[in-house]
Amino acid sequence: MSITKEQVLEALGKVLYFPQHDNVVSLNMIRDIHLHGDHIHFTIFFPQRDERNENVVLNACVKAVEELAGKGSHIDARVEYPRNPLDKIGSIIAVASGKGGVGKSTVAANLAVALSKTGARTGILDADIYGPSIPIMFDVEKSRPEVYEENGKQWIVPVQNYGIKILSIGFFVDPGKALIWRGPMASNALKQLFTEADWGELDFLVVDLPPGTGDIHLTLVQEVPVAGVAIVTTPQEVALADARKAFSMFSQKDIQVPILGLIENMSYFTPAELPDNKYFIFGREGGRKLAESSGIPLLGQIPLVQSVCESGDKGRPSALKNDTPEGKAFAELAGNVLKRLEELK
Repeated sequence: MSITKEQVLEALGKVLYFPQHDNVVSLNMIRDIHLHGDHIHFTIFFPQRDERNENVVLNACVKAVEELAGKGSHIDARVEYPRNPLDKIGSIIAVASGKGGVGKSTVAANLAVALSKTGARTGILDADIYGPSIPIMFDVEKSRPEVYEENGKQWIVPVQNYGIKILSIGFFVDPGKALIWRGPMASNALKQLFTEADWGELDFLVVDLPPGTGDIHLTLVQEVPVAGVAIVTTPQEVALADARKAFSMFSQKDIQVPILGLIENMSYFTPAELPDNKYFIFGREGGRKLAESSGIPLLGQIPLVQSVCESGDKGRPSALKNDTPEGKAFAELAGNVLKRLEELK
């Protein structure tokens, strides 16, 4: 008996997928029908994970096609789910700060570049929903990510520059207007940047979090497998006090994200004409003392130099340079982060 694809679809149209109150054909869950003699192959595509109903639907579909084809037929049916773009990411590294103005985004951008320079496939996600600055720091503020469709779902293709894959809410909003979103809207936007982006295979994805401790931070730790978080501070006591709050948040029992360590930014001022001189404008060793008292590593001390600010404004992160104090500091930071990730495995 010769079977057609139309007959197979008609038979499968009798199988209901109860959560959606319709049959699997109308719901476009049947894909890739192939007929070879008495061999019938097809795929059942579930829009999301549904282990409770998976076998029920699979067995019902096989039975429906067997009744059509008769004894002696070979039915090869398999279940398929939407791909999870995070499955191909080795480690997700969050960069956070207790307060704004400590250079968190600058550190995140340069950390991503420094990791990439080790040969690691690296991406950066700007999760600072209300103040996205990563597009400027990578000279891609005028770029717009491409979008393509696969299995009925749209996927965002990250922008690339300096070998880094980049996504930011800044690509999708008017940079001249304030983003007035309530917490749930911002959280949903963040989830889309993670789960609807085609990140491909990455060794590291650096996430630049907003300052403080709020909805975005909770969404991240609840929805994303974060390998660890690095806290950025300056040596000032007012910044250190907020850094302690960040430690407290990520260490809470219902969150428990591994803390990679502390990054002290603007540790000292070094004039370009006197590269061996250090002037401790914002205090001395505040970050080191906090790291020691908290029992966490001090991952790096980044100098305050004019070129770091200028490089960020021009869209060329300082970590791209090899022979400068700041370039060496970011390279050392990347090395310490890699070492710490290995220790936490």
